[in-house]
Amino acid sequence: MNLVDWLYQLTPSPGLLLLIVGAIALVESLALVGLIVPGVVLITAAASLAGHMQLPVSLLLLVAFLGAVIGDGLSFALGHAQRERVPGLWPFRRHPEWLARGARFFRRHGALSVLFARFVGPVRPIVPMIAGILHMSPWTFLWVNLLSALLWAPAYVLPGYLLGRTWQQLLAIPPGAQQWLLWLAAIVTGAALCFSWLRHQLAREGRLYRWLARMARGGGNRRRLWQWLRAPRPQGEVPLASLSLLMLGLVALCLWSLWVLEAEGPLPMDREIHALVAALEWPWLTAAGQALARIGDAYGILALSLPWLAWLLWARHLSAFLHLGLGLVGIAVANTLFKHLGGRARPEVPDYLNGSLSYPSAHTSTAVVLFGLGAAFVAQELPPRQRAWLYWLAILACVPMALSRLAIGVHWASDLVGGALLGLVACALVRLSYQRFPHRPLSPTPWPVLVILSILLLTARLAWLPAT
Repeated sequence: MNLVDWLYQLTPSPGLLLLIVGAIALVESLALVGLIVPGVVLITAAASLAGHMQLPVSLLLLVAFLGAVIGDGLSFALGHAQRERVPGLWPFRRHPEWLARGARFFRRHGALSVLFARFVGPVRPIVPMIAGILHMSPWTFLWVNLLSALLWAPAYVLPGYLLGRTWQQLLAIPPGAQQWLLWLAAIVTGAALCFSWLRHQLAREGRLYRWLARMARGGGNRRRLWQWLRAPRPQGEVPLASLSLLMLGLVALCLWSLWVLEAEGPLPMDREIHALVAALEWPWLTAAGQALARIGDAYGILALSLPWLAWLLWARHLSAFLHLGLGLVGIAVANTLFKHLGGRARPEVPDYLNGSLSYPSAHTSTAVVLFGLGAAFVAQELPPRQRAWLYWLAILACVPMALSRLAIGVHWASDLVGGALLGLVACALVRLSYQRFPHRPLSPTPWPVLVILSILLLTARLAWLPAT
């Protein structure tokens, strides 16, 4: 029995599956319960099963919509009827800051907070209840609830449904490719989680920071090193997260590069994943890969970064301008040097890449530097608790850019890992250098205007300039 047949046997009946989707949508929006239920994961899995069974998508969206409306409605009713008892309920009596966070969100956005919160994980199941506690008009809540559920249902259900419609082909992979796909996914996920954990733990309020501080009290050399790291500088202490990223990134880059280049050809992982992608034969995947390839080349990176660099220069944020600019130039030089020293051939070489080598992936490393540094510069202007979302958004922007190189067949999978590690090392170096120089806060920044300008320049690049 293959994997597809085994999964099919576990699939519930169509009626029960629709009931499950509606229940998940309801529970995910329900106060108290929605805080501990991984609703996004469950709704994606259930929608994938529905897609595999080819259930009518309109019926699936309807039950998800109704479940979301009922869930938010029950949360609103709970807040409206039990407003005085809610702070004493579990888990709010142990975590009163959750209610405070939801109240701030509601006061900031008013009626639209119910719409926004539907798509913001930490406050999604709390804001409807807060709306009831703070006496929001039931009729106002009703129309916002209906509108938000109408937008939420397709946004959360359709990706899983489309995955389910195609998973038969996804699971019919070449022998041996499954383990390498799992390893590749584990590397990306593990690296992202490790970075997020280290960044939090090495901040002043983190446990690892406090442990290092205690360890430094016990010996002369350790104390002197700690005092040097914590010594006053123009912009405060040495950022331990960037320093740790540099050390770990350098070690990982060296070990990975030795493994890749000693193989003198593609790794077994590379061959299996390349065969898998070649067997998919999805025209839209190739088209998307080609579009992302043009976004991540020299013209695309220039289009994305030029408005921001111009604003930094005009606003006289010279330190940020120089570090961002030198980071992009430096990663271009490093890619050229690594490719020349490695001499690794590409799996396929289109005309515009004649003479170009494979390791590491320049698109991947440049995307990591551009989006990683962008997230870091913006995050430094935000409170510590709000910074993690920017880094996760940067990761979500980099992953498709990297995978697009596999989709069009111009890189091996190991090239992407090497490019990502090289980009992380460059980001750490730029952030450590930036900390050494005095600079003014970057806020306020006209980010809506800059985003629009970047999109317009990128559109012009896609329309008129050839791939590089």
